[in-house]
Amino acid sequence: MNQFDIAGLMKNNKKVVAQRLLCSGLVLFAAFGLSACGEKEKKPGQALASVNGEEITVLQLNEEMQRSGVQPAQQEAARKQLLESLIDRQLLQNEAVKEKTDRDPKVVQAIERAKSLIVAQAYLQKRIGTVSRPSKQEVEEYYNQHPEFFSKRKVFDMRELVIASRDMTDPLKTAMDGAKTLDEVAEWLDAHQVKFARTQLSRASSDLPPELSGKLLAMPKGQLFIIKEGERSLLISIAEIKDSPVALEAAGGQIEQFLFNKKNKDAADAEVKRLRASAKIDYLNKDVAPGAPAAKPAAAAAASDAGAKPADAAASANERGVAGLK
Repeated sequence: MNQFDIAGLMKNNKKVVAQRLLCSGLVLFAAFGLSACGEKEKKPGQALASVNGEEITVLQLNEEMQRSGVQPAQQEAARKQLLESLIDRQLLQNEAVKEKTDRDPKVVQAIERAKSLIVAQAYLQKRIGTVSRPSKQEVEEYYNQHPEFFSKRKVFDMRELVIASRDMTDPLKTAMDGAKTLDEVAEWLDAHQVKFARTQLSRASSDLPPELSGKLLAMPKGQLFIIKEGERSLLISIAEIKDSPVALEAAGGQIEQFLFNKKNKDAADAEVKRLRASAKIDYLNKDVAPGAPAAKPAAAAAASDAGAKPADAAASANERGVAGLK
């Protein structure tokens, strides 16, 4: 019987993509709407509506339409809905100005942060330009370099007993060591009045951290093991391990998108590195300078003690690349 004390190890690490400095419509509203601080400047564009004297223009509506990505057949209905949304937003903005919400220090800080993110993203887009899409050869090379995600992909069928982590006692671990099946463990739990839930699940090797996938592949059918996920623990038995290869034709689109995102991120990282090399950066507080010993917050210490390593997990997910998109 094995125990893996790794929080969240069995959860799907899906949609791992390059980080983007994008802001939502509400953030844009905060950055450019509240920052006016009540000033009634003439807005460019033909006015469509007036809300207590504040105009909503065609340019504003067109911007909302562009961001929403509405299909052509639905644009007429969407224009009316989005106009109503702009009216609602203007009403909220007007009330916020009346109550001086725009002068709240936290709001001012959020506005400044949103502005800096938007400007930084605009600069990167201008500087980097259009990154070329990955070629078919690049996609095929990635596919061949990662057989564990594609051509040699496995699926693990497992049965689980889910209990509270506080009930994971030494007597229970001893019972699991002596049990041959998960049903025997369930009988022990019933006999000792330990509450549990039964579940069944399947996980692909591409969805799991490499270290866990490797350990599962090395286990025989019926092997019992434990995974701790914070306040709950999973008592697991491997029912079956099946081959589940993914052909290049099926994975090609995901691989292409992953490589495209990576190219964009690499280009952004290179530009930041260039700017850092030519800049004079002084750390006025030496405690936050690179290389300074970091104090270990209580929450971080607790996570570390529980076996959780967020940075390591994120790095592992990024290394698995397109597997995170599945």
